[in-house]
Amino acid sequence: MALATAGTTGWAAPAESAPGCPGAVQIGSTAYVKVGGQTAASVKQFKGCGKNYGYTYVWQSYRSTHGGWTVCAAIANRNDMTLNGLRCGGGSEVWSSGTNTLSACTRAVGFFPDVAKAETDTRC
Repeated sequence: MALATAGTTGWAAPAESAPGCPGAVQIGSTAYVKVGGQTAASVKQFKGCGKNYGYTYVWQSYRSTHGGWTVCAAIANRNDMTLNGLRCGGGSEVWSSGTNTLSACTRAVGFFPDVAKAETDTRC
């Protein structure tokens, strides 16, 4: 799996709002999932309403050149790769479930199963 970290691309995703927590704010950097050299998705970590959320947004350029996909979002603890709040879907964006991990060091993980993934920086 290809692993991409934070970078700049000159492109911004649409405004995000965590399901059930419109006051959630992004924490840490944005990571980018690369598939075959193409930036396919953005991955972000949010906090709000006493929880952490992972968010993965599939870029329009990827959606335009692929007929179907599954993309996932989750929160991972720094000390292991347990994927908390894991959710997957086939749309343009997916949010993890809100996780009770604010007291832990966490990162967001976004991925296309068996294809590529990216992780944000760890926030404590």
